[in-house]
Amino acid sequence: MGKDVLAAIKALSPTFSKGQRRIAAFITENYEKAAFMTAGKLGQSAGVSESTVVRFASDIGYEGYPEMRRAMQELVKNRLTTVQRIEVARDMITGSDVPEVVLNSDISKIRHTLDELDRAEFDRAARTISRARTIYIVGVRSSAVLSGFMGFYLNQLFPDVRVISQSAFSEIYEQILHIGPEDVLVAISFPRYSRRTIMAMRYARDKGAKIVGITDSESSLVAQLADIKLYARSDMVSFLDSLVAPLSLINALVVAVAERSGEDLGQAFERLENIWTEFDVYEKYEQ
Repeated sequence: MGKDVLAAIKALSPTFSKGQRRIAAFITENYEKAAFMTAGKLGQSAGVSESTVVRFASDIGYEGYPEMRRAMQELVKNRLTTVQRIEVARDMITGSDVPEVVLNSDISKIRHTLDELDRAEFDRAARTISRARTIYIVGVRSSAVLSGFMGFYLNQLFPDVRVISQSAFSEIYEQILHIGPEDVLVAISFPRYSRRTIMAMRYARDKGAKIVGITDSESSLVAQLADIKLYARSDMVSFLDSLVAPLSLINALVVAVAERSGEDLGQAFERLENIWTEFDVYEKYEQ
């Protein structure tokens, strides 16, 4: 699946039949939309049958249409602007039940994330985080929600957890200035990948820190820099990033880290409950 779809089409174009040329022309001119179409929808748009589309995928070197579509998504996922993503979503959702489409899509992402999860790598991540002197977590823009969630719960388990706030490059460096070999940086980024996150990873790597990357695929810039790599599906539907599968993966990771922390969780949260009660953190429910 590492091959470039457009390059494969260009190389084989002299051998194409009339129907295949129609498919090739549509993909070449509209690959950002074709990447999110079913075989039937692509065939309808190109003026050929669904079976012709399926055979086309095999003819250019893929095991089937799903693999070719994933390859197209790899090609475009980091190139789409917000305007293009809105156009893709309009084609996908127009005339459909929006909650049905979006929620089923999210369910599918969680299922694929679970099916594809490398359990050994997951265990390595939990072990590395639980043993770190200081845990740094970086995730900016839409990924800031994920880093904040992770930091909130890890901060209740460990004495030194630092969520890197969104700021200028120089200020991010200041927040990880003292990172070293005994520390871990958890880097979270999904398309379109944040340059600030990548720069923070490079700095942490130069300082000898372990890096746990949470991202969408092995072709991600985050994966290329991380020592430990965890993948969650985050395909694009509309102009929003789907954070459901990444959040679920992080939730599982926090639980796994907590089990390895060595502290009695009951005692830790009993102390927290006392603090919350003393300072009226939560609204009291009166019967």
